[in-house]
Amino acid sequence: MHVMAISTVTDQDGFWDALKQAYGRLPGQARWALAVASTDGTRAVNVIVHDSVAGVRAFMEEYAGPFADTDYVQADAANAVGLPE
Repeated sequence: MHVMAISTVTDQDGFWDALKQAYGRLPGQARWALAVASTDGTRAVNVIVHDSVAGVRAFMEEYAGPFADTDYVQADAANAVGLPE
């Protein structure tokens, strides 16, 4: 499944540095499909392919938790446009 991690970033440098570390440590068969920030850096959306929302939440919070408040939801892949498979 595709899981969206929608973040309100409180420390831009810390957040993106943490995600760079996390990228190389994805668990199991997880795959990072997208990482994008708003132009002002206060919001970010990451899409990770994984077997559960809870798994993405646990992984992301370990790295980026101190630098952002993040909501985690399953993406509606059937109605998405341009979503990487």
